[in-house]
Amino acid sequence: MARATTTYVCQSCGAQTRQFFGRCSSCGSWNSLVEQVAAATDTRRRRPVAPAAEAAMPAQPRRSEPIHAVGDRPLQRLSSGYGELDRVLGGGLVPGSLVLLGGDPGIGKSTLLLQSAQAMAARHSVLYVSAEESAQQVKLRWRRLADPLEAGAAEADGPGAALQLLAETDLELVLQELEALRPAVAIIDSIQALHDGELSSAPGSVAQVRDCAAALARIAKRQDTALLLVGHVTKEGMLAGPKVLEHLVDAVLTFEGDRFATHRLLRAVKNRFGATHELGVFEMRGQGLAEVINPSELFLGSDEPSAGTATIVACEGTRPLVVELQALVSTTSYASPRRTATGIGTNRLHQILAVLEKHLGLPLSRFDCYLAVAGGLEVEEPSADLGVAAAVVASYRDLILPPGTVLIGELGLGGQLRPVGQLELRLQESARLGFRRAVVPKGSGLGRLAAGLDLQLLEAGSVAEALVAALGVNPADDRP
Repeated sequence: MARATTTYVCQSCGAQTRQFFGRCSSCGSWNSLVEQVAAATDTRRRRPVAPAAEAAMPAQPRRSEPIHAVGDRPLQRLSSGYGELDRVLGGGLVPGSLVLLGGDPGIGKSTLLLQSAQAMAARHSVLYVSAEESAQQVKLRWRRLADPLEAGAAEADGPGAALQLLAETDLELVLQELEALRPAVAIIDSIQALHDGELSSAPGSVAQVRDCAAALARIAKRQDTALLLVGHVTKEGMLAGPKVLEHLVDAVLTFEGDRFATHRLLRAVKNRFGATHELGVFEMRGQGLAEVINPSELFLGSDEPSAGTATIVACEGTRPLVVELQALVSTTSYASPRRTATGIGTNRLHQILAVLEKHLGLPLSRFDCYLAVAGGLEVEEPSADLGVAAAVVASYRDLILPPGTVLIGELGLGGQLRPVGQLELRLQESARLGFRRAVVPKGSGLGRLAAGLDLQLLEAGSVAEALVAALGVNPADDRP
């Protein structure tokens, strides 16, 4: 008779151990191990032994087939009703795919999916499963987000009546509704709130999230239902639940934003049907989330020039964004100067300051330096290096960059200016917004394109040449 075995499962990372510890040895989280009891099963596989005569016969496949013989199936995506969401998904929802959407509490995940469900319901059947809110709560939000005329038509079984609502936490009842309705799109809000009665663990535990997601994935693949799952995040900002959940789904999206700002950023961390690190921009308004068609306006400062500001063109996936950088350099009052960066890594700022001090002779080690990205955007790519250097030098020398100038380039430790990718897209976005001068690395080969865009292209091979071209003066001369 099989004996029950006891294991301890970490609720943060899903690691298993036979002994209880106060701290998980895999992820280091404290008090996250939960006891689980499972009946032991005989996992030995019985394989028939082939006779010697059959073993000598040529190998023949049983179920596999040559890859070129697999039938082609046209990929028809379903539009979510929002171009920004479709951009991040790679063109829309793929039937039978699983999409995991995570974000901080109150950031707007349910609002985004409910608005998208209302838009998709005009063309497809949609099932919205609310496991955290009652049906009356969801309807109140739906009335606030929907247009009054559309809401009245939907209540009269007109357009939009294809949006079905189910307030349920029992996984079995949700699966039965999916099998009976067979919707084109299903939304589960949220996966951590579903509960499988066959498991003894509490909702939101590793076993519950893993088994509920696996069951939903099986029925979605079988019925070609595009499934959208809402996931919670931990206090560190990571998606809650086992890591196998992120491996199981086809796309992982993160919804983020500053609680002091109105704009929200939608990013793709994983996408099997499109490019990763795409960016969608929304703005939270009284009637819900609205798409931002020209997101560069959010990250540009005022038209009045000031010392210590520079403009760069960052690329998030295939989307170029014109962003303003602000720097402040002041004499330090401490033995060790302060270095603070918002929107750009502090280590990156330290590296750029070291390059400027080494190759331009600026004594920045005796000055405090503060750097910020306008609009609260996080810029991680190295193409912002030249803009950071120009903003720092302009603040140090109390200079104002000429209006209509953008700076694009990566700084090497030897002071050289390195090329960056997608330079053509960056120049086109700059010209569209009215910029007339662009400082770029030497050897870009885009002179003809810049001439057609009425854009003056200033190429430089080093940081010193680039700053002279941008500022019009040598920053190493007349040092204070």
